[in-house]
Amino acid sequence: MDAQRNLEHVLRAAREVFGELGYGAPMEDVARRARVGVGTVYRRFPSKDVLVRRIAEEETARLTDQARTALGQEEEPWSALSRFLRTSVESGAGRLLPPRMLRVEVGTALTGQDPARVPQQRQAEPGTGGELRLVEPREAPDAEQDSAGTGALLDVVGRLVERAREAGELRSDVTVADVLLVIATAAPALPDTAQQAAASERLLEILLEGLRSRPA
Repeated sequence: MDAQRNLEHVLRAAREVFGELGYGAPMEDVARRARVGVGTVYRRFPSKDVLVRRIAEEETARLTDQARTALGQEEEPWSALSRFLRTSVESGAGRLLPPRMLRVEVGTALTGQDPARVPQQRQAEPGTGGELRLVEPREAPDAEQDSAGTGALLDVVGRLVERAREAGELRSDVTVADVLLVIATAAPALPDTAQQAAASERLLEILLEGLRSRPA
């Protein structure tokens, strides 16, 4: 019973710590939040990569369930997509997408972003363009192990995007990667719960407006 309770505490603490600080946060922070010794964490998860993978897989599955629910319960394409975005942002799951799942391709120009934050972004030099794309598992084998789980998420989100685009409610240039970028960035980690909820709601409203198509 104590072992199961410790596991639950560690997983809950890991979600909180990684959600606030990114996957670069040390295991000691997870142990401190769980109120257990760091040795207890390592007995359950022999390396940080194993723990990160467990959290990323669980949150990917959560996002997939949220997307399927929206797809199955909302008849209007835009309502389905916006419902998925709202529930995902409210749950905070977007902050825990698999590390380095998104990249922006712009040649060799890189910013000094922490690669443990999600998503990793590459910025172009002034005057050059960039394209946000999904990183295939074979391109980042150390960052994404659960390709089946990720594939399920991309499939159902792709259906949400396609329906909204075909209905003329979503900008034609918006991709699945853009939608995942929204849920990864629209839930800022703030120390005050009320402030975090208000900031997320305001930011999401702005981003939703940016996704919608406009009459010619």
